This record gives sequence, C-alpha cells and structure tokens, in this order.
Amino acid sequence: MLWNKSRSENKIYLTFDDGPVPGVTDFVLDELAKRKMKATFFMVGDNIRKHPALAKKVADAGHGIGNHTFHHANGYFTALEKYLSEIKACQQIIFEVLERKTTLFRPPYGKLTKKQFKAIHSNYQIVMWDVLSGDYDGDQPAAKCLHKTKKYSRNGSIVLFHDQLKTEKVLYKVLPPYLDFIKESGFQTAVL
Repeated sequence: MLWNKSRSENKIYLTFDDGPVPGVTDFVLDELAKRKMKATFFMVGDNIRKHPALAKKVADAGHGIGNHTFHHANGYFTALEKYLSEIKACQQIIFEVLERKTTLFRPPYGKLTKKQFKAIHSNYQIVMWDVLSGDYDGDQPAAKCLHKTKKYSRNGSIVLFHDQLKTEKVLYKVLPPYLDFIKESGFQTAVL
C-alpha cells in the first residue's frame, strides 16, 4: 500500500475522493486550473455513470483517475466477491466513459480486509494517504481543517480531500488557501 511518495522530492500529491459531483468537482477543477496544478481523482463508478461529461472533463484536464468502487463500498462490511465486483464495475465504467484503464485503487473509508488486499494488490496500486484534510467533518471548523492540512504536508505527501456535496461547505473555504500554501511553499503538484 502506498501512504506517501518519496520524501526527497518537493512534491505534493493532491487526491480527491468520491466524485465526480456537479458543482463541487467543477469548483475543484477551476481552482486547480487557476494555479496550473494537477491531482488524482478517485472516482465512484456510479457517479461516473450519472455524470459522464464531468468525468471526461476531469480526465481531459490531465488529472489522474483512480478506482473508488462502484457504490463507495466499505470493505469491512462487504463480502469478498461483492467487493471485487464493485471494483470491476468501477473499472468498466472508467473504461467505457473515459476510454482508459487505471491501476490506482483507493478503498472507501480506507477500509480493506486482508482477503480483499490479497485479491487485488497484484493488479492495483492501493493508494492511501498521509494527510487527511478532514473536510468531511462538519464539526471541524474550516480554519482548523486548513491549519492541520498545512501543518502535516511535506515532501511526498498524499493529501486527501473529497469532491462531494457533504464536503462542499468546508472545501470551498479550505482548498483555495491550501493550494496557495502549496505554491508559496515551493511544492509542485503531481499525479500519482
């Protein structure tokens, strides 16, 4: 499993989970484009099905695409065969809509059983994170989310945000200043 990249390179790996979601994903794309930054989007297959044009917009902008299961399946509560079918279905919709394959996989909630890991690790790079923004926590003030995310970001960090409706309020306040922090700190962004 990949938790971070090389600490010797001055790069940050921005990742966004759960999209594409109209409005929120568009906002993320606009903010990244303003700063000429790239990220990796771990997409939920059902959201690609619902919003194929938006998924294409992400891919066409040169961002990385990862598999995040078809229905955002929690590995701890999903039987092995069902979990594998969730990954396969997401892979199929990525191929149908975006005409590409991905070897990147992030388990929703970061939850994966040993059996699931053994079944998929030879076909996928399982990507976790070392900086969790907490943008999904409605009880956490945006200022705290921003402070914490900046504090723990360093060379090679894989930073996790979410492009979904649940995070919209916090994300809109946190993402622009965080991206400015990356630029001002001399980090480059890179696709996984």
